[in-house]
Amino acid sequence: MDKPLTFHAGTARQMVEAVAAGTPPMAVAEDMIARVQQVEPAVNAFAFFDADRLRAEADALPDGPLKGVTVAVKDVLLTRDMPTAHNSARYAGSQPGIDAACVDTLRSAGALIAGKARTTEFASTTVGPGTTNPHDAARTPGGSSSGSAASVAAGMTALALGTQTGGSTIRPASFCGVFGMKPTWNAISREGSKMYSATCDTVGLYARAASDLELLADVFGFDGCDVPDSLAGLRIGISYGTTPEAADADSRAAMENGAGVLLALGAEVFDLTLPEAFDGILESHRVVLAREGASAFLNEVRATPDLGAFFSDMVAAPPTAIEARAAYRQADLCRGLLDDLFEGGLDLILAPSATGVAPEGIGTGDPTYNSMWTLMQVPVVNVPMYRTAAGLPVGVSLIGRRYEDRRVIRAASLLMPEAVAPVG
Repeated sequence: MDKPLTFHAGTARQMVEAVAAGTPPMAVAEDMIARVQQVEPAVNAFAFFDADRLRAEADALPDGPLKGVTVAVKDVLLTRDMPTAHNSARYAGSQPGIDAACVDTLRSAGALIAGKARTTEFASTTVGPGTTNPHDAARTPGGSSSGSAASVAAGMTALALGTQTGGSTIRPASFCGVFGMKPTWNAISREGSKMYSATCDTVGLYARAASDLELLADVFGFDGCDVPDSLAGLRIGISYGTTPEAADADSRAAMENGAGVLLALGAEVFDLTLPEAFDGILESHRVVLAREGASAFLNEVRATPDLGAFFSDMVAAPPTAIEARAAYRQADLCRGLLDDLFEGGLDLILAPSATGVAPEGIGTGDPTYNSMWTLMQVPVVNVPMYRTAAGLPVGVSLIGRRYEDRRVIRAASLLMPEAVAPVG
């Protein structure tokens, strides 16, 4: 590159190119430190950030496809050299001394692990951790991956790791106006991640360019599949899931904009009607989470009696075995029916990423348009291609068949090839 990289204006791919051309990772680290000092006091994205630790890591990075790329890590993923507190008093300062598998993979690829991003307690509750939305400090950045999405949106890191059990990756991506991805369930190892739901927990990804998600797909070894060179001729179904009434005017405007761009690029766009078997699928998602959460948080409740009603109620009164079996049966049936739709000529689904713009206050928002797809275990990418008249982002989701993550990423890149500028 002809001039030094300006971190907060760059993408992960540009960082890789800069370091490969001779820019020392230390220069990237110093630029990030300066950016954090500038915007973090207002955004409050980090649960842990240590400039000296970052400098030491930048000075000893291994060679790899992500060398020098800055990554924030959600504070429910273990890190060997930083505390992992889960936003819980019980784990304040806890330092297990090992990395989660996904963090270990990124380090081996040369990534610069920037710090720990704030999360709701155990990535489960609906009360935000004090992070603000970079677009409007009075609004939530979403959750539970609050700090991860805000860090990328504010230009403090190029990439971030989140997690999703309901809508914890896609919804914050929509609210903060960045690309967010919930991969196929278990496409990225969850070893070293705080458990909530074995059926739904998924490691998520954030970036300001869809092409950066392709870098991460390579690093994490996503399955190979046919990827489109263009959107022309692809059959893309529009779906509001089982709750079309939940989308407000802003969410519908984002969907109409997305459908219009797809049509202009030559895609065949049509209204997709889901089979009747999907009726009640959101309740099945709730039952699965409540049943699996009861075992996941049993030890926390017993060891911490004042943990909170969200957890104690879940442990005290989980769904019955009959309810759980019915929910799992419906989930299995609907996954098969969704596979049938893709086998029958459906290429992708376009769906809302959120019911509207980020709401004001400390709540993390409504996961209505995320939970079903999480239970279906399919890959989802938020595309931040729409802004309201007030400048607030509203995303749309591209959804694909299980294990065709690369196809969804490429479609997102074709739908919106330009990178998102950092806020502030």
